[in-house]
Amino acid sequence: QLHVVESGGGLVQAGGSLRLSCAASGRTASSYALGWFRQRPGKEREFVAAANWNGGTTGYGDSAQGRFTISRDNSKNTVYLQMNSLKPEDTGVYYCAADPTATLVRGNPIKVEVWGQGTLVTISS
Repeated sequence: QLHVVESGGGLVQAGGSLRLSCAASGRTASSYALGWFRQRPGKEREFVAAANWNGGTTGYGDSAQGRFTISRDNSKNTVYLQMNSLKPEDTGVYYCAADPTATLVRGNPIKVEVWGQGTLVTISS
């Protein structure tokens, strides 16, 4: 059975950077698309970014374009979300998601099989 574990959240000032990690484990982990959603206070969960099984195809939500970069290291079954130029409105809980198809890369969580517990990102103004 697949498991994902997030790490890297924390408190940073506006304009700063953070790197989130999502490590997947399980026999078929390398075949899953991995990505990130976030839930900001008072908002619905929204798509941030995702990468397909080998990292060759990536997708980004509107809020991530130009500031966030997703990458994948399949030797570690891990995706990284590098977040730069952070803003207070980026504050929220960031969840890793695993999808056995490429649907996640288009921002659609309908095929997600596994969600992480979430990691809190807080950006101070």
